[in-house]
Amino acid sequence: MDLRKLKTLIDLVSESNISELEITEAEGKVRIVKSAVGASHMGMPMAVAAAPVAAVAAAPVAAAPVAEPVVETGHEVKSPMVGTFYRAANPNAKPFAEVGQQIKEGEAICIIEAMKIMNEIDADKSGTITRVFCENGQPVEFGQPLFIIE
Repeated sequence: MDLRKLKTLIDLVSESNISELEITEAEGKVRIVKSAVGASHMGMPMAVAAAPVAAVAAAPVAAAPVAEPVVETGHEVKSPMVGTFYRAANPNAKPFAEVGQQIKEGEAICIIEAMKIMNEIDADKSGTITRVFCENGQPVEFGQPLFIIE
């Protein structure tokens, strides 16, 4: 089974209500199990090989708790994937986008790491960043708000 197909299956399991998926093909067998939210191994899926069988555990990522509901105005930039949020290209670099900064549509505003691949996320609207929802290194879910642009 190729890596793209495996990544797609992991994403489908993590975004759905199912807790376990097992597929058998000519090349072997893959079993994906979604662990509980309180699991201690939040982060990258782990592949464990046992003969031709591979087991992959995809840990769901919990959103940060919100103290009180706040009605935001402006355009929300949402995460297009599950992964780890980074505000800058490296720990010593200046963040791509800061509160109060003017940005243009198509300009990189953050990076989301998924399966060891760094994906630049571009602004889908021009405007001013009024809020950043995530901290550097924080896990994010598909559709989770990242920024507000006014």
